[in-house]
Amino acid sequence: MSKNRIWTAALVIIGDEILSGRTQDKNIAQIATWLNVQGIRLAEVRVVADDMNAIAEAVNLLRARNDYLFTTGGIGPTHDDITVDAIAAAIGVDVVVHPEARATLERYYESKGGINEGRLRMARVPEGGDLIPNRMSGAPGIKVENIFIMAGVPHITAGMLDALTGTLEGGAPLLSQQIGCWIAESEVAVLLRETEKAHEGCQIGSYPFFREGTVGANFVVRSTEQDRLEACIAALKTGLKELGHDVTDGGI
Repeated sequence: MSKNRIWTAALVIIGDEILSGRTQDKNIAQIATWLNVQGIRLAEVRVVADDMNAIAEAVNLLRARNDYLFTTGGIGPTHDDITVDAIAAAIGVDVVVHPEARATLERYYESKGGINEGRLRMARVPEGGDLIPNRMSGAPGIKVENIFIMAGVPHITAGMLDALTGTLEGGAPLLSQQIGCWIAESEVAVLLRETEKAHEGCQIGSYPFFREGTVGANFVVRSTEQDRLEACIAALKTGLKELGHDVTDGGI
């Protein structure tokens, strides 16, 4: 593990149902949180339709400029589940039935009517791909090159992430700490900028809100090093108090 290098990942969320608003994505937060623990930053997210060209374009762009690429959605049993086909086309390989995936699905569906054409689709992988175990529904995820192809159903995605835990190379996990203050962020913009500038290796995020007729903001400091994080938080708290404002640890 390299603590100095910043490892990045991108996420492509695939599905017309996401873009139509019928389904709200819940995978971004859980994947970002999981990646952070692995020492990997989620650098960018793209949502694309169930369209071969759109998926392939997004895959080739994002896998080239990040260490890892994750996709969610489009690996089910129906005709519009085209993620495997699109990714295979993007990387220039054929689609094949993975023998281990087929055996797994045959065991899973043995008491559920057996394997059929639709269920067999879930054993298809880009040639050269390895399987990501799925303890929830039998149908596995897929790893091919630096691409991780996962289900769109959040609890199934969570199981696949669990199976991948500790298997990816990454750097130091990104730590964070939050404080809150009843103050308009525009009044502390200079303080935030100067505090971050004075604390190398730290980033400060400002998240304003309006509650009880009053404006306020939560400030999140992030760093890969605990001592730098604590020093930055302490300086920010001091600055806010010098401006005459109380600070709430953990945020408001």
